[in-house]
Amino acid sequence: MESSKVVAALWERIEARDWDGVAALVAADAVVEWPVSGERIVGRDNYVAVNREYPEGWSIRVLRIVADGDEVVSEVEVPHEGAGVFRAASFWTVRDGRIVRGTEYWTGLCADPRPEWRAGLVEPMAVQAA
Repeated sequence: MESSKVVAALWERIEARDWDGVAALVAADAVVEWPVSGERIVGRDNYVAVNREYPEGWSIRVLRIVADGDEVVSEVEVPHEGAGVFRAASFWTVRDGRIVRGTEYWTGLCADPRPEWRAGLVEPMAVQAA
């Protein structure tokens, strides 16, 4: 399977809570890092469990997927009832139809405060959930 299709299928299967299907797309020894929270997920079983155990009330909307060979970047929006709207920019490495490595940057919309020094140089975005 083409690498961009592997990542598209990953998000579709996570959205569907198809955990066996997610596992089929991730290499047994995959490593996924979350630098924002300082966490590393080692192994397919842990990656599936982290996603399976996340508290319910969420959905996923894929905003874009861009691929260059085995390297794939995806951007998703994840509204969560009660917790707000999150976005993730994810950088994946796919080999032989499976994800072997990922680095994901998860954040909440407008989670970082706007510094006052930039006020005259920027304008606020109208940010809405999907």
